Amino acid sequence: MSASSPSLQAHPLASQWLNFLADGNVCIFSGKVELGQGISTALIQTACNELGVDSARVKLTAGDTHLTPDEGYTAGSQSVEVGVVALKLACQEVRARYVDFFCKKYQCLSKDLEIVNGQIQLQDKSTSLTFYQISQLYPLSSITLNKLEHDHSVLPSASNEDVIRSDFTEKFTGAGYIHDLILPDLWHAKIVRGPHPFCKPVSTNLSALESLDGVTKVFIKHHFIALIGREEQLLSQALMRAKEMIVWSEPKVSTPNDIPTLLLNEKCTTSVALDKTDGTKESLTNQGTQKLNARYSRPYIAHASIGLACALAQSAGQGQSLCVWSHSQGVFKLREQLAQSLNLTSKEVRVIHAHGAGCYGHNGADDVAFDAALIAHSLGINVRVVWSREDELTHSPMGAASLVELAAEFLQNGKLLSWNSQVWSNTHLNRPGWGEGIQLLGAWSAYEDLKPPLAKDVPLPSGGGLRNAVPAYETRQLKITHHLIENAPMRVSALRSLGAHANVFAIESFMDEIALVLNIDPVELRLINLSQERAKAVIQRVAQMSGWQSRGPAASSIGMGMAYAQYKNHAGHCAIAIQVEVSHKILVRKVWACVDAGLIVHKNGLLNQIEGGILQSLSWTLKERVQWNAHAIISSNWETYPILMFDEIPEIEIDLIENKDNTSLGAGEVAAGPTAAALANALSHALGVRLRDLPFTFENITKSIQEG
Repeated sequence: MSASSPSLQAHPLASQWLNFLADGNVCIFSGKVELGQGISTALIQTACNELGVDSARVKLTAGDTHLTPDEGYTAGSQSVEVGVVALKLACQEVRARYVDFFCKKYQCLSKDLEIVNGQIQLQDKSTSLTFYQISQLYPLSSITLNKLEHDHSVLPSASNEDVIRSDFTEKFTGAGYIHDLILPDLWHAKIVRGPHPFCKPVSTNLSALESLDGVTKVFIKHHFIALIGREEQLLSQALMRAKEMIVWSEPKVSTPNDIPTLLLNEKCTTSVALDKTDGTKESLTNQGTQKLNARYSRPYIAHASIGLACALAQSAGQGQSLCVWSHSQGVFKLREQLAQSLNLTSKEVRVIHAHGAGCYGHNGADDVAFDAALIAHSLGINVRVVWSREDELTHSPMGAASLVELAAEFLQNGKLLSWNSQVWSNTHLNRPGWGEGIQLLGAWSAYEDLKPPLAKDVPLPSGGGLRNAVPAYETRQLKITHHLIENAPMRVSALRSLGAHANVFAIESFMDEIALVLNIDPVELRLINLSQERAKAVIQRVAQMSGWQSRGPAASSIGMGMAYAQYKNHAGHCAIAIQVEVSHKILVRKVWACVDAGLIVHKNGLLNQIEGGILQSLSWTLKERVQWNAHAIISSNWETYPILMFDEIPEIEIDLIENKDNTSLGAGEVAAGPTAAALANALSHALGVRLRDLPFTFENITKSIQEG
């Protein structure tokens, strides 16, 4: 076998990925961290499969800047594609090297060997060595992984079929999250921030803040204000009073009218991201071509994590100047930004990942880590910082709004001839370590000379605002234009699926609109214009699952819609069908999903990710939008920023297509776009009216009906 990975190129020693212990346990190390997506279990499953050990013997360390490999962000549905693949290759190579070592030592052939319970042995059981025993003779530190060319034919004879999530027990019993960590001599801190992340304190009465019940000390550094005390509950009450006592500046942002108007009126940088033609010169003037154009929009969306952002910091110990516990997606990038902000070297800062209560992109985890780090480093104390619900819904980075305008030309038989897409949006990525400068909210407040860096977006093929802007369908002419809007009325950064949610919503809604013009079945139209067999397979399967052919007449208050996308145009394939009933409210009756994510590493984890993505997209599509005015972000609680409720969860049926000869594909974000579009198409089928502006609130539905 000859294979490698970016992670192994950067960390080529086997000892950076594995360690065998005398008691039979196996330590594995990964830069990909647990965000609720089940990657920890997938990594453990991989070690079990490749080394033939029981899951109870596998000990995982992930996301520790002093101990683990740097694999970048845990983002972009790449945990399996990158992290699991790297560990898999490392385990396979070590196994092969140790088999070779065993064969040479005992003058035997590999076909006479078997691997059982973490040891290599002759099939007649006469001779055996454990992986630990071999590692003492053939150190892991001497094995390089950047050239993987050994024979991997000797496979473990037994391994776990499906490892149970090892993190669930602690989480279900209340001790599995970063919020449960306790440091000795611990202080609590609450950060006093205005009603908008762009507000600054104009006047502060220090003595009044110090007199608040529960406040032992007030820490102020430029515009950064922290209340510090021993009792978190008292500090939370003091925080509410402190915000009212401070006079705040105006944020100076554009106030909303509607998203299309807002985005079209902002200054932007326009570029053609893709412009290609297949070179066909055949005249089509006599073939009855038709044209259609439409415009779709998505609002700003909050992360809306039920668990609040939290971090702990320790001022000194064990040879480093600062130790920070964070649920960041990129602990190495965070370490660099903390060190730079606090004028420390990277070696003087250690960041250890701890499980948060949910992560859907660049939330407040990095920001709260800076809050804790600044206080601990400045005051020499151990501190724990937890944001408030208002902080979460106003100061965390939001998912950017998007406006998508589509135009197409097509034949009467449904064949697409040209496709023109224009996307107006802010950047979809402002993570720490992305671009120039510091991307930490507290640092901008604490240091007068630090400002938010200029925004830039991710280019194609992965794309940020343009993620999945390239349709999956074949067309003779394709043009994608990007209107990158620099200024946003709030902080924006990565939210699950980035621009794919808006782009797939638009593309797949538009496909249904074309089907209606041509009086062609929407499933048939998609199949006509697709060449990828894997794409066709998931669409045909979801049509079969949902009973598409008997979906019923339009405008009958009960509707069914479907949609398809391949995430990032190179990750997992996903087709969704949704049935809705519309009366005084929208009832999503059932959702069917078919996903092809290639080789499945951990089935339950994959199912969990798809189901979670469907539910989150339903919430975005039906309910969620950030609201603000000239003074504040006003969607600051669950009443003003509603999310999907438990009694609104539909029945969900998921089918997985697996071909073990295919590589594993990212699947954590495959469902976001297709779910939004399938719901839009189902509502159009039920109402006989096309909805083009998210979310599908009563207000937007009424507007669409009136316009229709």
